[in-house]
Amino acid sequence: MNIDDLIVAPVSLPLFTNTPLNDIIELRNVTQIYPDKKTKKEHVVIKDLNFLIEDKPNQGQFVVILGKSGCGKSTILKYIAGLQKPTTGEIFIHGKPRTQNVKIGMVFQKYSSFPWLRVIDNVHFGLKLSGVSKEERLDKAMKMIEIVGLTGHEHKFPAELSGGQQQRVAIARSLLCSSEILLFDEPYGALDINTRLKMQDFLADLWSSSLKDMTIMFVTHDISEAVYLGDEIWIMGSNPGRIIDRIQIDIPLTRAKDMKRTKKFTDYVYYIEDKLNSL
Repeated sequence: MNIDDLIVAPVSLPLFTNTPLNDIIELRNVTQIYPDKKTKKEHVVIKDLNFLIEDKPNQGQFVVILGKSGCGKSTILKYIAGLQKPTTGEIFIHGKPRTQNVKIGMVFQKYSSFPWLRVIDNVHFGLKLSGVSKEERLDKAMKMIEIVGLTGHEHKFPAELSGGQQQRVAIARSLLCSSEILLFDEPYGALDINTRLKMQDFLADLWSSSLKDMTIMFVTHDISEAVYLGDEIWIMGSNPGRIIDRIQIDIPLTRAKDMKRTKKFTDYVYYIEDKLNSL
């Protein structure tokens, strides 16, 4: 393998470059420390982490994070979603400090639909909490159900859906929560391999069509999935968590299954595999 064939941009954090492009997500000097009850010492999960995602006009951003378990991948998503605050440091969304008024959707590995609500009620649940009128939220929910390919299933309960369909419900609900940023924390980990491959195609198609100009951050342990979906891959080291490599995936943004059989695709997979094995 000739590594020079890859467009690889290593990142030596905490330094990063802020260009004239619009800022989307920024973490600045973030550290996460948990007390160890047994040893009475502090466990530093993330230390002095800095990164910046800027807008790529007319394209959007699809960043995939890879790394060992416990390196802080999911914690980063929780910061951005507003589900957790770092021990120290700041989170910025669109150049402004993150507040709880900023709503950002997050899709988890575990199915997150309310089992007692039908699909359409699950999808517009967040809008209901925000006080949106019933007519408006039903209209928006139906449009989103169409986008994620669940037309005809809107009156079913989650138990009547397949695993892939349940994740589509979660994606639809999250998209209604935030049309600009969407977070995925190993969303396909519980799916069988056939459903997982179909959901990869679904998300790739969705991003290249309906979700243009959106920023997606996606955590996975599957290297091939990362290369297939992302336009940029970040590799995280651990103890403490930090970004040690940043790889631009130089294949067409409109993804197709045949790409997985090209030498360029497999070169990316092997390069990233070697990088992870060296950690």
